[in-house]
Amino acid sequence: MIDKDTVVETLIGQWAAIDALVSGLAPEQWAAQSPCPGWTVHDLIAHITGTELSLSGQLPPEPTSDVRGLPHVRNDIGALNETWVQAFRKLDPAALLDRFRAVTTERGRTLRAMSAEEFEAPAWTPAGHATYARFMRIRVFDCWMHEQDIRDAVGLPGGGGDAAETLAVDEIADALGYIVGKRGKAPDGSSITFDLTGPTPRRLHVMVDERAKVVGTLPGSATATITLPTGVFARLCGGRIEPTQAGEAVDLEGDQELGRQIVGALAYTT
Repeated sequence: MIDKDTVVETLIGQWAAIDALVSGLAPEQWAAQSPCPGWTVHDLIAHITGTELSLSGQLPPEPTSDVRGLPHVRNDIGALNETWVQAFRKLDPAALLDRFRAVTTERGRTLRAMSAEEFEAPAWTPAGHATYARFMRIRVFDCWMHEQDIRDAVGLPGGGGDAAETLAVDEIADALGYIVGKRGKAPDGSSITFDLTGPTPRRLHVMVDERAKVVGTLPGSATATITLPTGVFARLCGGRIEPTQAGEAVDLEGDQELGRQIVGALAYTT
């Protein structure tokens, strides 16, 4: 079960971290291209703001152009995201930040007031049918990833080793069976260990026994061990960087070919 207080307070804290990060940016930094195709730093804040407005029940404005014709819009969710981004481009950074603060403050109140039963209720999520709790953990993942996008766009490292990073990795871990088995095509009987380094080191194990699944421990040595910083792992999983860009940050042990195969398949979301 996903703990309500942990997720809600972490999400509220993540919004505060983003606020603190962008509050001191210069106009040219707000206009900097982010790792998300087609989006600037301004657009990332617009996207987060729009998503929370949608979750508050507000409909987006009518798009002023064909958002579905954009190369980075691949589905209905992408089209909705782009509609909000487009609508907020007319706002200067100060006005957009005011909207961001208003909606995240209201959303924080709403989430804190929800009962445990409401929070655990079945719900649609970007990962399919699950619970509202899972959706809010995905919101932590999404907002934390966009903090990293902003930092990369303006050259301000940091943003790791906190509760949001932990929940973001939890969310990625739920997809590792799919990543290793379906995308990475790891053979039956193989196993993969992800050794994440940094302020909050962590080991994630995936065993393939007809199906690939995350396990607490392996019965022996992993077929391939992939060691890399958590930030690099997240950027690879989010499709922010190509495996060739990770360079020496990624170390492979055991079956090198399988390890490279899995690293090349990590990008499961953008």
